[in-house]
Amino acid sequence: MLPQTNRLYLREMTQADFPALCRVLQDPLAMYAYEHAFSDQEVQQWLDQQLQRYAQDGFGLWAVLLRETGQIIGQCGLTWQDWNGRQVLEVGYLFQRTAWHQGYATEAALACRDYAFSVLGAKEVFAIIRDNNVASQAVAKRNGMQMVGRLTKHYYGMQLPHLVFSVRADNQKT
Repeated sequence: MLPQTNRLYLREMTQADFPALCRVLQDPLAMYAYEHAFSDQEVQQWLDQQLQRYAQDGFGLWAVLLRETGQIIGQCGLTWQDWNGRQVLEVGYLFQRTAWHQGYATEAALACRDYAFSVLGAKEVFAIIRDNNVASQAVAKRNGMQMVGRLTKHYYGMQLPHLVFSVRADNQKT
């Protein structure tokens, strides 16, 4: 069973979720950490990448839905990311602006973190966050993560500084 909370449930995305993904990935304000909103083609590539991750890894970024309405409000999940030549399990999250400041990102990320520990047997979970994304850094900290390093991602010809947070299974806080 995929992660769920009292207010949210997560499920694998399907092609039918393309319009909901566009509401997040094509919003310039929601995508400020990426320095640009996605085109239709980029949204499709993003969705295709998640579908590939589900098939290859058994997980990826999942659709986050409100239990009350069944409405998709964003995405949250687990992906493999490179950190200094090492593959680390990252919890990532992106929500539409109407869902900001309501605790959904923290709630979903905590459920994904716990899923990584209890279901996948992970020993450590990471969050790799743009240095200017204070809200996402706060989510990581609320989920018991501490900053453990830095990296620069090369994206669309830009160098984007990121902070690396992590929490170990034997040192988690809820």
